[in-house]
Amino acid sequence: MARLFGTDGVRGRANADLTPELAMSVALAAAHVLVESDRSHQPLAVVGRDPRASGEMLEAAVVAGLTSAGANVVRVGVLPTPGVAFLVAEVKADLGVMLSASHNPMPDNGIKLFAAGGHKLPDETEAEIEAAITAAATGDPASAWRRPTGANIGRAHDLLDGADAYVAHLVGSIDQPLAGLKVVVDCANGAAAEVAPVAYREAGAEVIAIHAAPDGRNINENCGSTHLEQVKAAVLEHGAHLGLAHDGDADRCLAVTADGDLIDGDQIMAILALAMRDAGTLHDNTLVATVMSNLGLKQAMQAEGITLLETKVGDRYVLEELRRGGFTLGGEQSGHLVMPAFATTGDGVLTGLHLMARMAATGKSLAELASVMTPLPQVMINVVVGDRAAAASHDLVQEAVAKAEADLAGTGRVLLRPSGTEPLVRVMVEAATAEFAHDVAERVAAVVRVASPTG
Repeated sequence: MARLFGTDGVRGRANADLTPELAMSVALAAAHVLVESDRSHQPLAVVGRDPRASGEMLEAAVVAGLTSAGANVVRVGVLPTPGVAFLVAEVKADLGVMLSASHNPMPDNGIKLFAAGGHKLPDETEAEIEAAITAAATGDPASAWRRPTGANIGRAHDLLDGADAYVAHLVGSIDQPLAGLKVVVDCANGAAAEVAPVAYREAGAEVIAIHAAPDGRNINENCGSTHLEQVKAAVLEHGAHLGLAHDGDADRCLAVTADGDLIDGDQIMAILALAMRDAGTLHDNTLVATVMSNLGLKQAMQAEGITLLETKVGDRYVLEELRRGGFTLGGEQSGHLVMPAFATTGDGVLTGLHLMARMAATGKSLAELASVMTPLPQVMINVVVGDRAAAASHDLVQEAVAKAEADLAGTGRVLLRPSGTEPLVRVMVEAATAEFAHDVAERVAAVVRVASPTG
C-alpha cells in the first residue's frame, strides 16, 4: 500500500482515493493505536468536518469505525480544524478526527487526526496506524481488530454548543477590545463561515463577511486565502481597515491592508512576535518558522533581538519545535500560525483576533505594523523529475546550488526541496531583486532538469 499520510493527514479525491472504506479503516486503526494501551475507561472521540459535501459521507464512515472499536463519539458538525482540536482537549477526549482537505478544491477531502489534548500525531504514530491498516488488509489473523459486542459497542451523539464554547475561548484570548476597527473577512465558504464573523464581532470589530454561505460545493471556489482578489476589492469598496482571508478549514489566515496589499504569514509572525516580546510572552525571545519563510523575516527578527528557529516544511514540525522548547509563537508563510498558549494547532481566527488586537493597542495601521519586515523577492520553480531525492542530491545540482549561493554573496539564498507528495523538486531563490532571483532560479532549475533521469 502506498503511504497514506502526507504532511497534514490523509488526503485525496473523495469517493475515489479517499473512500468510505478507507476512512472507516483509518478511524478503526487510529482508535486501536491511540487507546489500546489504556482500557481503564471507554474511549471518547470528537469528530468534526468542514462543509464540503463529501464530509457527510466520510463522517458516517469514521463514526462507524470508531464506534466499532468501542469508542464513544461526539459529533461537533461543521467547525474549523482548530475548533475540533480545542474540543478534544475541552471534553478530555482520547482522540479527535477532522474531515477536511483544507485549501484544496471541493472534490478533495481529508482526514486529520488528533491525540488526547488536541495535539497532531508524530510521524511514528502515523506509521503505526498505517502498519495496522496494511496488516488488517492482508488478512493476517494476528492483526484482526478487537471487536466489542453488546453494551461495549461505542455510541454517538451530537454536541450542539461546541461552536459557542470555541468562540468564547477565542474571544477570551485577547484583552484588547477591537472597537473602531472595520474588517472584511473572507470565510472561503468553509468552516469559518459561522465562527469567524461571530468571534470578530464579539471582540468588538465591525465585520463585513464575504463568501460565508457554504452549500457543500463552493468551498474554496475562487475565494479564501488562495484567491485574495475579492477580499482586496471588498476592503477598498467598504473602506475597511484590513481584510482577513481564511482557508476551507480555517487553520490559516492571510491579511490585506487598507490599500489592498497582501500581508502574508511571515509578516503576520513578525507583527505578533514584536507584540509578544513587548508583552513579555515571547518565550526566550524566539520565533519558530520553516525553511520556506522569507529571509526578510530572519533579518527583521535579528534587528529586533529575536531568534528565529527554522524547521522542515509543515506546521506539524513547527508544532514539534514549539513543544520541544516551550516556545510561544511559530508558523508558516502560508498563514498557519500557532500560539500554544491558546491553541494546539494553527488557528486562523485566533491569528486574526491577535493581529487586530495589536492594531487596536498601538493605534497603527496594518501597513505600518508590517513595515518592520521587508520581504525579499522570492521565486519558486517546480521541476518535474523522475526521482526526487536523486535529482536533488545529484552532484551537478549541488554544484549549481553552490555556484548560485556564491553569486548571491549573502544577499539572498537558494533552497532546493523535493516535494513530499508530487514528482517535483522545488527550486526557491530569494535575492535583492525579482529579476536576479528569477535568473538564478532558472539556472538552477535547468541543471535539475538535466540531472533528473526523466525530468
